[in-house]
Amino acid sequence: MYNNPYFNNVYNPQANLDKINEQISQLEKMRQQMQQPVQTPQPTNLTQNFQLAPTNHTMKFVNTIDDVNKEIVYYDTPFFSKDMTVMWIKNTKGDIKSYELNEIVPKDAKDMQIEYLQAQIEELRGKIENDADVKNVNTKQNATDTAEYVETDGTTIEKAESTSVSKVSRSKKEQ
Repeated sequence: MYNNPYFNNVYNPQANLDKINEQISQLEKMRQQMQQPVQTPQPTNLTQNFQLAPTNHTMKFVNTIDDVNKEIVYYDTPFFSKDMTVMWIKNTKGDIKSYELNEIVPKDAKDMQIEYLQAQIEELRGKIENDADVKNVNTKQNATDTAEYVETDGTTIEKAESTSVSKVSRSKKEQ
């Protein structure tokens, strides 16, 4: 009973009403904040300057593979020849892989047709040369088979005729 706060002090209803009204006003403020759309705070104008550590993840130009061997690398590094025809990739272990580079030129329809026709021409030339070689061999064989006379040491010897070739008579002046 002696510890009762109402016993020591005179009951003051106004103080209790003030506390209740204060709590009600706080709850009203919270309700208004919840009903309003969330507004993102305006960003402040900051100037951020970053200085990044330099990275050497770039390609390097060298003259020969000996120059690649001399370079120390800490990651896989591509090395290119000055004329961009050879590429070497060196890893951290020191292993080097070599690649040959060829430029790929895009071709339009006319270029492809020209290449197709050139290939056909080369194919036909090959067939003509092959046919000409076969004909030369056949003509040489036919010429020896059809000769009626062969002259050796000033004497004329008659040769046997081939059955597959017609007989052609020749005079001595033609030979």
